[in-house]
Amino acid sequence: MATGATVYNFDIDLADADRQVYETLALRVARHPSESAEYLVTRVLAYALEFEEGIAFSTGGLSDPDDPAIAVRDLTGALRAWIEIGSPDAHRLHRASKAAPRVAVYTHKGAERLAQRLSGERIHRAEALELHAIDQTLIGSLVSRLDRRMAFALSASERELFVSIGAETLTGRVVRWPVG
Repeated sequence: MATGATVYNFDIDLADADRQVYETLALRVARHPSESAEYLVTRVLAYALEFEEGIAFSTGGLSDPDDPAIAVRDLTGALRAWIEIGSPDAHRLHRASKAAPRVAVYTHKGAERLAQRLSGERIHRAEALELHAIDQTLIGSLVSRLDRRMAFALSASERELFVSIGAETLTGRVVRWPVG
């Protein structure tokens, strides 16, 4: 018998000073059995850092070539941003760049290696591709505290992240890597 997804609930008080976004997010996130805890945490942080009207997690599987991990659509349903998590291949990013005017990747490991691997590959509008690496120590700290119900405050300022869980504050940076 196949194991089903595990649902996690995240209550996030978001204060993104870089984009002037201040929201309270209540997220129900399904974790696929093949999804690592690091991938899940990166996906949740990427959602918060990209939060805007029309954002949604994919309804398809983790490796569905037709769906991004996170999508931003306008009121007509048109895709405005395709957001990937982890280390997608060049073919997937090529398709994404043709489908959406903006493509971003959030990774929790091997950003330099991913940037090198994608460099020189055939990717539509590769120069516009955004590759963001979230600090591995921050991801690891959040994974060690991962619970099926979590509440925290996330503040972002000048690419520095501050995650307050109870009386504790974790910090880390988001670094943008050039592709090409």
